[in-house]
Amino acid sequence: MARKPTPRTEFVMFDVVYEDGSQRSNRKVDASLLGGLDGDEPARAAIMEQDRVISEKSGLPPQEIKSIKRSGK
Repeated sequence: MARKPTPRTEFVMFDVVYEDGSQRSNRKVDASLLGGLDGDEPARAAIMEQDRVISEKSGLPPQEIKSIKRSGK
């Protein structure tokens, strides 16, 4: 019996630079959040939410994001 194809979620990878100068590369953001009039700006909110979840688990405060840009391939 044939299987139904599973829906794929496409991601865009971003490099994030924080106010303290540290950098995190290849942060995944759902591609469906991007585009339109806001361009890549919704990625900042998605990454901030990821950082919030990480900080809750680690017990450390989240860092302030200085800049984000799409990762080069």
